[in-house]
Amino acid sequence: MTNYSFWFYWFVFFGVIFARYFLIAGGAYLLFYSILGKSLAKRSLRFKPPLSRSIWNDIKLSILSAVIFALCAAFIISEYDLGVTLLYTDLREYGLWYLGVSFVAVLIFQDTYFYCIHRMFHHPLLFKWMHHGHHRSGDPTPWSSFAFDPPEAIVQALFFVGVVFIVPLHFITLVAALITMTVWAVLNHVGFELFPSSFKSHWFGRWFIGPTHHSIHHRKYTMHYGLYFTLWDKLLGTQDPNYENEFHIEDFS
Repeated sequence: MTNYSFWFYWFVFFGVIFARYFLIAGGAYLLFYSILGKSLAKRSLRFKPPLSRSIWNDIKLSILSAVIFALCAAFIISEYDLGVTLLYTDLREYGLWYLGVSFVAVLIFQDTYFYCIHRMFHHPLLFKWMHHGHHRSGDPTPWSSFAFDPPEAIVQALFFVGVVFIVPLHFITLVAALITMTVWAVLNHVGFELFPSSFKSHWFGRWFIGPTHHSIHHRKYTMHYGLYFTLWDKLLGTQDPNYENEFHIEDFS
């Protein structure tokens, strides 16, 4: 296998992350705000239509985030070239079953990490310079999904830098986790409730974060800090007590 320079890796990863953001976030915005916008009007979670200025601010922050995530990705691959990470390529090394187990484990670890740092970012001493950019647009759109202030982007990216030294991961698992993170973030910021109203109280759905759950966070900064799962919000008392049974889309209007 050919080893390339750090900056070659950075250039490639920046292009991939940049393209991924515009394809997934931009595609979701086109689909839900242009093509399906009128048909989904009753499922909107927004107070008002998105402003082009807010979207542009989100895009600029997202480009900065792509720079930072690409730096971390380049570091990970450079360290892999040196043989010091736990990344592997041979499926036989741990077996096919481990792909699924390690994928779920990474999502659980990341959700725990995200809850902790996200709640920390909302502390008054940190919010303005760590997390304000993400909330600057008010009601989120898919473009908001990757819009982080640079310090926050660094802290978020450090999760993946750390996990490849702690948990053996096949490259398939790592890529799957990154794609899941991107799609889930776009889904949570889409601005429309896409699931049935019963989803949040269903025995299965009540454990997963969706658009309504995260939109509440953008309205009430002191609750709903999770990324994928509602577990930590429930255990640590930051879940809206009305969310599962009494909360309706109409409450946003």
